Amino acid sequence: MHRLLIWCFVVSFFVGSSQNKSSSTYLDINYFKGTIPLHNTDILHLIQGHPEGLIVGWNHRTNGKKEWEQRYNYPDYGASFMYQDLKNEVLGNTFGFYGHYNFYFFKRQLMLRVGQGFVVATNPYDKASNPKNIAFGSKILGSPYLMANYKKPNFLGPIGLQTGLVFFHASNGNFRAPNTSVNTIAFNIGINYDLDTKEVVYEESIKETIIDKTFKYNFVLRSGVSQTDVVGSEQFPFYTLSAYVDKRINFFSAFQLGIEAFFSKALQEEIHYRSVAFPENPSDPNADYKRLGGFLGYELFVNNWSVVAQLGYYLYYPYDFEGRIYNRIGLKYYFSEKWFGAFSVKSHLAKAETLEFGIGIRL
Repeated sequence: MHRLLIWCFVVSFFVGSSQNKSSSTYLDINYFKGTIPLHNTDILHLIQGHPEGLIVGWNHRTNGKKEWEQRYNYPDYGASFMYQDLKNEVLGNTFGFYGHYNFYFFKRQLMLRVGQGFVVATNPYDKASNPKNIAFGSKILGSPYLMANYKKPNFLGPIGLQTGLVFFHASNGNFRAPNTSVNTIAFNIGINYDLDTKEVVYEESIKETIIDKTFKYNFVLRSGVSQTDVVGSEQFPFYTLSAYVDKRINFFSAFQLGIEAFFSKALQEEIHYRSVAFPENPSDPNADYKRLGGFLGYELFVNNWSVVAQLGYYLYYPYDFEGRIYNRIGLKYYFSEKWFGAFSVKSHLAKAETLEFGIGIRL
């Protein structure tokens, strides 16, 4: 792995020209090595070595022609590929595919990359051939990642350097059990290489957009499938109906207040299963599986996308399941001023309950 990074550096050096200004597109190649933090004692047997791998990214620099580009200090957008050796035969390797944004701070010397995509696990759980892998219950896993790097572009002509920290998460959101998930925190070092000679000319005059700061009313239907914690159980559909009001306070942010109703057939099956399988701890088989929650939320707008974080509390909670506090982190994409799609993970602290896909309207 180290030799591959050095080889890429040497090749880039000899094919590089003498340009010293940022061009519109560039590649970066990063080697990383780190550790799997113990977020759940159940995965202790899976932490045996120090994961390592490569991240290869294609990036396009924005120039400020759109208002959001100037307000976010001319970010990059792009796609990235990740290979990770988890240093454990039970876990195997993962291959990740992501879309990402790079945001810049401190005179563009600090880069924060935010990526979202999925990974393919080479050795997921199998009750016969791989029963110890309780982290990955499916071959396809959702995966966000963060990269915070000091970055020096055009250090030698078109070649630049970068180094810092990277964080990966891989989970299927309880789409299929088991699903204890795995996180990786690693140190990375790499190079970036300008692919063309077209210099970026940054626009600096912001065309002010009038932000509608009136209260807006949102209605969202979310759905998907999930399992109980019993490995091999059937997958069941769930439905979540949300209604909330939001108020945008500036170009970047809005705050939310709402209520929502949860209808999970997997929880209904959980209630029945517990009442039958654990007679020493009897539970009511007729307990209501429906729940009602109230939540506070925050939304960060980035072009047509937005990042949503919500913290909720079950107001109606007839059956004790993972606690009354829940949280949601996700993405929204606005098809128009009113209609949007949503993708999110609903969790109880670090334990995911559902991977949600939704459609909503903002009035």
